Amino acid sequence: MTTQQLVSEINRKKSFLCIGLDSDINKIPQHLLREEDPIFSFNKAIIDATQHLAVAYKPNTAFYEAEGLAGWTSLQKTIEYLNDRYPEVFTIADAKRGDIGNTSSMYAKAFFENLGFDSVTVAPYMGKDSVEPFLEFHDRHTILLALTSNPGAFDFQTKSLDELELYKRVLETSKTWKNAQNLMYVVGATKASFLADIRKIVPDSFLLVPGVGAQGGSLLEVCEYGLNETVGLLINASRSIIYASDGKDFASAATSQAAALQLEMEQVLNAR
Repeated sequence: MTTQQLVSEINRKKSFLCIGLDSDINKIPQHLLREEDPIFSFNKAIIDATQHLAVAYKPNTAFYEAEGLAGWTSLQKTIEYLNDRYPEVFTIADAKRGDIGNTSSMYAKAFFENLGFDSVTVAPYMGKDSVEPFLEFHDRHTILLALTSNPGAFDFQTKSLDELELYKRVLETSKTWKNAQNLMYVVGATKASFLADIRKIVPDSFLLVPGVGAQGGSLLEVCEYGLNETVGLLINASRSIIYASDGKDFASAATSQAAALQLEMEQVLNAR
């Protein structure tokens, strides 16, 4: 999926909502445990109920890897369902990979070729040669961790290095890498006040912004500092949508929560 196609979907749906499929077998409605593949059944219902409101879906691979082969099968079935049924949505493997070059090449092949994701999240700590193998896939996007929403982000990411905060150094340096036009960046919604500085460095890039909803981030504050000419934001919400109910009405409850966010987004876009 190209950036232009993603922007077209945002304009068509009046939404820049990404729904995180952090599907925990211990939290999904109990009646689904009777299904052959409970996690896939849960994901499928959430997707069908919200696909008209969201432009992207982001399975966090940890929740699937924790279930072993069965979990990996659920992940594969989920991405195949998205690609076959709703090819217009942008898919993100929230895997936070990043290793030496040949290992990163295998990770890239796993998520881009074998599973067919549009993008994957990658940690920048090991530098250029750990990220460029992902960027070699010209029709895919690499979403680099820049400034995350967790409290521990302040341990390293905001510390100064030669009078420049580390997250800014990551942004500046990543722009020099081969095929850097395929980069997007993760910026936590709970760090919205940093977005003005981030936009000075990467004014045209898409930002994946987790932390709205259960983590307390403000959609309006993120939009105030983070919107660019093409919107340039994917606002992720996970728990507040997919676990809106633990009963048989879980899908309709997810629709209600997603619709509320989409309406806010539409109002922001109209106000522009």
